[in-house]
This record gives sequence, C-alpha cells and structure tokens, in this order.
Amino acid sequence: MTLSLGIDTGGTYTDAVIHDETRGVIAKAKALTTRHDLAIGLGEAMDAVLAASGVAPGDIGLVSISTTLATNALVEGQGGRIGLVMIGFSESDLDRAGLRDALRGDPAVFIAGGHNAHGRETAPFDTDALERALAETQAQVSAYAVAGYFAVRNPEHEIAARDMIRTATQLPVTTSHELSAKLDGPRRALTTVLNARLISMIDRLIDAAETRMAKDGIEAPLMVVRGDGSLVAAGFARARPIETILSGPAASLVGAQYLAKAENAIVSDIGGTTTDIAILDQGRPRIDAQGATVGGFRTMVDAVAMRTFGLGGDSEVAIDDGALKPQIRLGPRRLLPLSLLAHLHGPGVVRDLERQARAAIPVRNEGRFALKAGVPDRLSAGLTRSEADLFSRLKDTPEPLDRLLAATAELATLNRLAARGLALIAGFTPSDAQHVLGRFTHWDRDAAQLGAALFARKKDGYGNPLAKDAETISARVVDRLVRLSAERVLETALCEDGLDGSALAGSALAQRALDRDAGITRLSLALDRPVIALGAGAEAYYPRAGDLLATQAIVPEHAEVANAVGAVVGQVRISVTAEIMQPVEGRFEIAGLEGAAGLAYPTVEEALAEAEHRCRQTAEAMAIEAGAAEARATVSRDVETAEIEGREHFVSARVTAIAGGRPATASASGNP
Repeated sequence: MTLSLGIDTGGTYTDAVIHDETRGVIAKAKALTTRHDLAIGLGEAMDAVLAASGVAPGDIGLVSISTTLATNALVEGQGGRIGLVMIGFSESDLDRAGLRDALRGDPAVFIAGGHNAHGRETAPFDTDALERALAETQAQVSAYAVAGYFAVRNPEHEIAARDMIRTATQLPVTTSHELSAKLDGPRRALTTVLNARLISMIDRLIDAAETRMAKDGIEAPLMVVRGDGSLVAAGFARARPIETILSGPAASLVGAQYLAKAENAIVSDIGGTTTDIAILDQGRPRIDAQGATVGGFRTMVDAVAMRTFGLGGDSEVAIDDGALKPQIRLGPRRLLPLSLLAHLHGPGVVRDLERQARAAIPVRNEGRFALKAGVPDRLSAGLTRSEADLFSRLKDTPEPLDRLLAATAELATLNRLAARGLALIAGFTPSDAQHVLGRFTHWDRDAAQLGAALFARKKDGYGNPLAKDAETISARVVDRLVRLSAERVLETALCEDGLDGSALAGSALAQRALDRDAGITRLSLALDRPVIALGAGAEAYYPRAGDLLATQAIVPEHAEVANAVGAVVGQVRISVTAEIMQPVEGRFEIAGLEGAAGLAYPTVEEALAEAEHRCRQTAEAMAIEAGAAEARATVSRDVETAEIEGREHFVSARVTAIAGGRPATASASGNP
C-alpha cells in the first residue's frame, strides 16, 4: 500500500488529501492559505488531513503539491523586482512579444555578445559591461533573467553571464535556454523575466512545505506539479518556477478526469482569484503547442491548453463609473473578502464598517482595508519615495482606507504596492455576497452584510443607489458571477473550435441566446459535452451556468479538492529537444544541447544518431533528477527536406526524447 499526501495551495484555501493507490481518496481537509507565512496554512491542512485519515506521518511515501500562486501572481501583475540582461539584443527588442510590459519598469541592460542561427559567435561577450551593470542594479532587484541572441543554438554567453551574476550578487539567475529550446528571442526573454519574477514566491512555498514535513516527521520525496500536469522534484521546480504556472489548473484537469471518469468534457475550476477552463478529449487534456498564455503574456512554457480568467469567488466587485445604469464588474484583481478579514482579525473590522455605514454621506474608499502582505523585506527593493512612505504606514493588521490614505493620489500608490505583492487590499467580493445570502457560513456574516450595504449605496448615473439593500446587491453580484462563468466557458469552447471566442461570446447574438430572449428569431446555444465544475464554489455557481449553456454541469465527489487529488496521481515527464543544421554542404551540426556546440558530422544519419543518443541520455538523467523512480525515454525525429531541381535536399531536423515514470516514493528512495 502506497500512501500519498496531495496538497494544493490556492489564493484562498490550501487543500490536502490522503490518497491510496487502491482505495482512492481516504481523507481530505482544507485550511486558509496564509500568504504572509505559507507554512501556517500548509501545516493546518496537513494536520487536519492526517487526523481525519488516522495515518501516521511516517507512513506517507510521497508528498506532492500544486499551486495557483504563480498563476495568480501573473494574472494580478505581482512578483518581485528583477533585472534583465540582454546579450546581443537591442532596446527595440523590448517592444516585441510584450516584453516591455512584462518588465513593468524593472531595469534592463544590453550587453555585447550573442550568436547567429548556426551557433557562431557574432561578437565577444562584454564582461566589463556586465560587471558595471551589476554594480548599478543588484541593490534594486531580487533576481536576474538572462537572454542571449540565438542562445538556443549556443548558450555559452548565457552560461558565462549566469556564472558571473551568481558569483557577484548571490541572487537567483534564470537563463533563457534552460526554459525553452524554441526560437524567438524576445518571447524567450519574456518567459525568462516571468520565471525570475516568480522565484521567490515558489521558494517560499517549497520551503514552507519542507519545513512542515520535517516538523511532522514526514520523510518522503516532495514533488511539484508543472503546467502540463506532470510532476517534478521540488529542487527541479525551484530553478524553473515559470513551469508551475497553471500548476493548479493542470492538477485540476488530472484530478477531474480521475474523479469524474469522463472522456470528453469541458473542465472549469473556479477558485478565489481565477477561473481556469480546459478541454478533455478522450480522457486527455489538450496541450497548448504555442505555449501557455497567462495574464495576457504568451510564454514558451509547455502546458495544458488552459484559458485563465481573472474571475473567482474573491474577485473585486466594482461598477462602471459614470454609466447611467452601471454594469457590475468582477475581477481581474483579487481582494481579501471582508467576511474573511473579520474572521482573521476580529471585531475591529466590523466596528470600522459600522462607523462608515453611520455616515450620512458616503466616505471615500469606504468598505476597503489594507494591510501588509507579510512577504520578506528584501522583496520591497526599488520602491519610490511615495511607495516607501505608504509601505511604512501599513501594518500587519487591517487599516480602513479612509484613515490610511492621506490623499486621493495615494490610492494609485497602494494599488502599485498590491501589484508588487507587498500589500493586501480587502473589500466586497462574491464570497461576501454568498455570506449575505446565507449560502456560505464559514466566515463573518456581519462584515459581509455591512460591506454589501456600503456597496449598495453607491450611486448610478441618475444619482440613485445601486440597490435597496445588501441582499439585493448580493443577489445581483452572484447572478453576475454565474453569467460571466457561462460566458467564459462559451468563449473557451468557441476558441477551441477555431473561432474568435472573445468577440463571439460577447456578441449580441450570443448574449440573446444566453438571455433566452423571445423574439421573431429564437436563438439557442448548446455544448457537445458536459462541464465538469471544480473548486469550493463550483456547487454554488455552475449548475445555473450549465443551464445557461444547455448542458449538464457535473460536480464530482471531492470536487473541492480536485487539485490536491491531481497532484498525487500524475507522473514525471521530461522532454529534451535538439536540432540538426547544415550550415555548409556536407557539415551537419547539433544545436540546442549543452556540450554539443561545435560537434559536426559528415552525414545527417550520423548527426541524427548522435543527437538521439544525447537526447535520450539527457532526458533519462533529467527525469531521474526530476524525481522519477525509473526513466525510459522514447525518441522521435522530424526531418524536413525540400525538393530542388529534382533532388531532395536536407533543410533541418528535430530530435525529441521524452522520459518519465511514476515518482519515487519513500520506500523506493531508501527512506524509512
């Protein structure tokens, strides 16, 4: 009997399950995610599930975690300040692939060097320029990203820069060739920037898990779910945190298929911050061949074809300012629900809300609070004077914004601190609305009621309150979340059919069909497969969303912990790719593998054979490093030729080795 502990750390809850290979899920538990100290929430979830199962910590053979923290961070624009080193690029390259937007004003330096398409050096690597850049930037950043021109063909300059930065600064460094073997330097640089930005966040999660495992006496390998649903060892994930974007959603897909036993379905996982939607075909998730898109950025990360929307139970509730009949807007930013804030911090929250509610005239920023996020101080590097001043006034306990902010302009400053992950903002959310309506009961209803009442008295364009009372506005908010959930599922389905899902789902025809508007023309929409709804809020929203889409909404048993289930039923899977090029007639070279630069062969078959051998070896070694108990690689080749003057000529070739297997357990790795 092999017992595994699966953990999913989401924006609001940390879920845990004990899974047995023969009996399935034997226990489950939830605890609040404690962002200021992830170990607390992890520990509470682990203690609760161990107590519920009666399993001794020493009997756990494997621990595996999935997380939405990286996904949420990119959706919300959070993450540490980083430095980008571009080797052989020009500043104009920042305007490609969304790279400048991803940098968000963080320092970027341009160093001479780089290679051409055949892996030949185009200019010497300027070490002196890099030394000067490091002296200027290292105090401002928490990590570095390095991208070299054609580094996938020859990574020597990236490796040299990486080693210099590590020696000079002792800060984490990510190089682009380690993350992707694909061409398109700016998009590879974008992926590297996002990876560097996420390092500290994933480090904290893994440290928290390892600390708690040691405290509880769990001596087992620790695995992390990647965005394609596969598992890797924790050390492997530390170096490549970008691969954990869509970790939670990927785990949910694996868990959905396992729990619902469905072959063809749309899987929608609604959390506190995001809704993640993907397609199951014949029991397997579709993989995004172009790379995962999260937070508006198209990365080079292999991941399930998942669409992530800033829509969840803790989404910010707002209205269209200035509209005569304003529409309720939800997300993409997550707020700490008022009901949860009061639950965590006591009656002072309710007293402040009551004070604001007694005011005859609404006060500015009423119903909103702010507090420190509790992240390490080093992540506050590079703050402006105004940001540093406001950050110094934040406390570990919530402060109402009407007393915290001295000027209207400080609201923008607070929003920037929140975007950096340094501050938490609390306000009215759909989770609060559910508490008002009596459908959720786990947090403080009084705070939710007051927050809803304050939001209800906001004025529309005619000067009238949005709603007559807290119950009315809460029902409207919940209805809006149901409707937007249906629209996002429809948008995903249309996109997967090769259509412009965003435009079509919002079109007048689609809206009439969803509204069931009667008219001379009657319109209807239906999906060809059921929706499997996951997440703690699935039962509250998706049966009605399924009705709108004229399809069945399945909420399987253990839907609320599907991510944690998916975390322990997956496998290790590592892919390694090399390219064969012919820079001159009769000379075939291998590119894309460390240690292969400059190797040349007189025939394509010899080059292919060597590439297959090296890819197989590398993939199997990496799979073992990634935590597989055993690894056997399968190798494929894709040779491109062209016919010229009646003769077939070699163009290029790609060799791919895929290795994997079930992760090693404590017994297999020699632990007691």
